[in-house]
Amino acid sequence: MTPVPLPYRLVARREDTGDTVTLVLEPAGGGLEPFAPGQFAMLYAFGVGEIPVSVSGIVDGPRLTHTVRAVGAVSRALCGLRVGASVGVRGPFGTPWDLATARGRDVLVIAGGIGLAPLRPLVHAVLAEPRAYGRLNVLAGARSPEDLLYRDEFPDWRRPFAVATVDRPSVGWAGRVGVVTTLLDEARFAPGDTTAFVCGPEVMIRATARALLGRGVPPGRVRVSLERNMRCATGHCGHCQLGPLLLCRDGPVVGYDEAEPLLAVREL
Repeated sequence: MTPVPLPYRLVARREDTGDTVTLVLEPAGGGLEPFAPGQFAMLYAFGVGEIPVSVSGIVDGPRLTHTVRAVGAVSRALCGLRVGASVGVRGPFGTPWDLATARGRDVLVIAGGIGLAPLRPLVHAVLAEPRAYGRLNVLAGARSPEDLLYRDEFPDWRRPFAVATVDRPSVGWAGRVGVVTTLLDEARFAPGDTTAFVCGPEVMIRATARALLGRGVPPGRVRVSLERNMRCATGHCGHCQLGPLLLCRDGPVVGYDEAEPLLAVREL
């Protein structure tokens, strides 16, 4: 981990949706330590600022892949970069998805919106070792079909089991309509022998975790990725505090047994 941004070069970009872009970054000199699925980097848009962005792909050696949604000044600047541009990168930061707890068990990957991005490296890791895990289920929700990420990868993910649902269907959409928790009835998993990984809006995380607990998945094996305003990424500034946790250091991935009492307090 380095607290100083290292220069990376944008070598490829893909427009995933109307406001979301996937960036592939390559170190311009010495690169960072390897990232694990679930960890994040601080991406610096020169002259604008930096924001935390989870890795959405880590299979290309020293290259890093990040999927960014344009919602603020820095993210808009990053999404507007063209191939060849420079980006400052710090990291890796945060706790990863605990894949060790999932070995030999069924795996539930449940995402809402941009929350699928941090889960994508986990899906790739499970698919790379199919005999090390039980049944893989990928359940994804989005506002509309046009907002669904990685639609070109879903055919490969469906070979185990993957399904998407949207809040508002558009013309030609023949898939499911409704919140992502409605897909749990279609998933194939043994609740007592399952590890679930959940990322998305906080209200979606709470609803999904409660649904999983209601089906018998132990709270310690429901892993959730939480989001707060991370600025220093080193646990010093306190902007990402959630109760006793500093999410840049103690998160963003935590067990729901630890997250549940914190998420129940509205002021936190």
